[in-house]
Amino acid sequence: MSAALDLLRWPRRPADPARLALWTADEIAAVTGGTAYGEFQVSGVEMDSRDVRGGDLFVALKGEAMDGHRFLEAAFANGAAAALVDREVDYPHVRVEDTTVALEALARAARDRASARFIGVTGSVGKTGVKEAIFTALERASRGSAHRSVRSYNNHVGVPLSLSRMPPRSRFGVFEMGMNHAGEISGLTAQVRPHVAVITTLAPAHIENLGSMEGIAAAKAEIFKGLQKGGTAVIPADVEHFAILRDAAKAKGAKIISFGRAAHADLRLLDAVPDGAGGSLVTAAMGSMRLCFTVAEPGEHWIDNALCVLAAVHAAGGDLGSAGLALAEMGGLKGRGARVRTKVPGGHALLIDESYNANPASMRATLAQLGQTPATRRIAVLGSMKELGDFASAFHAQLAEPVLAANVDHVVLVGDEMLALAREMGKEARHPLGKGPSFAHCDNAGEAIAALQEYGLAGGDAVLIKGSNSVGLARVVNHFTAREG
Repeated sequence: MSAALDLLRWPRRPADPARLALWTADEIAAVTGGTAYGEFQVSGVEMDSRDVRGGDLFVALKGEAMDGHRFLEAAFANGAAAALVDREVDYPHVRVEDTTVALEALARAARDRASARFIGVTGSVGKTGVKEAIFTALERASRGSAHRSVRSYNNHVGVPLSLSRMPPRSRFGVFEMGMNHAGEISGLTAQVRPHVAVITTLAPAHIENLGSMEGIAAAKAEIFKGLQKGGTAVIPADVEHFAILRDAAKAKGAKIISFGRAAHADLRLLDAVPDGAGGSLVTAAMGSMRLCFTVAEPGEHWIDNALCVLAAVHAAGGDLGSAGLALAEMGGLKGRGARVRTKVPGGHALLIDESYNANPASMRATLAQLGQTPATRRIAVLGSMKELGDFASAFHAQLAEPVLAANVDHVVLVGDEMLALAREMGKEARHPLGKGPSFAHCDNAGEAIAALQEYGLAGGDAVLIKGSNSVGLARVVNHFTAREG
């Protein structure tokens, strides 16, 4: 039967008769040990009152500095159907002793009732993009029956929230897991209990807390602790500490699919050439299979990401053809590679929005990508890379080499840690063999906006904006893109 006929006939599946409501009042009360006040059904779960949509369950979480119960009125004004609270309120609700514990219980119940294949994704770089690509491939192949964590909901609150939102009819669930300390992924993978555990790559992110690359490898390998019996580990073949990941997966009894450029990779890159539109035409081998596909996302790092995606989709029992189409159609995510054209004097400038995160590996990759981007001038706004500890000064200074290699014309450096690169750039500018790019150092995003305005953007410019999220460079992106239209 052809794929087209299969779609037209839309065969029924065992889960089709299942109801569409996400949770009922009685179910929420039963799994959380709470008491329901009112009869209701909810279609979603949300913890931020600003993001509540009609039919959502608003979970009033309490933290050290914030109490979600203060935002009940706003949540219901936005359409909440009910709330999960630890006190009596004048709205439909389920009352529990602790809303954080109750959310975790709701997540466990969602995980237990699902017959889906679960995929967990972690890694030093590329988690969110890879997670989105895996989801897009599985969503296409399953005709809308895939679920994933949205945004970067990958911590001790985001993972249970994402699990609690999973419809019982889902066939696949894709969950991102992040960390900055040892032991954190152990707790997250115990909640997700994946059938496929994916590590995108290893890089010196969070090295301040983990001490060494070996420590980072061991912390990422914690994802295998939650792997289901007979599960598959998808790991990068090209990283220095491949053996740590391989041995941790073997200790769990996992099947292993390694991906990369190394000769020992199970899914191995054979060739990659530019496609003429900024992406790549890729050929890879998996056993006797030859895979030829297009990667729309620019940059060498996305070739590696694509191999990771294909390996994960294959391990989850998904369709590789759908994965190829997903990779060919994907665009950059906001804060993570989105490309926006904005009106400036003389035409339009291209803004590459990488404002959400930064570490030494991703900085080098995106600077190389900037260097390959056709432009009249190349400009880089680089914010501090956080959580590098005693390594911070050296890692920032070492960015001088990729900046020069990318033929950047002007650099705006933002944050105290970037003073090390400013000093290095000063040396390069005085180098007898050539003139380096002009540069300015700023304390914050507001000053970076002023520095860019003083430099003057013009038609044909390509501007990379990248830094750790806490530096706030999204403000720079928003300032210049808001002028469009």
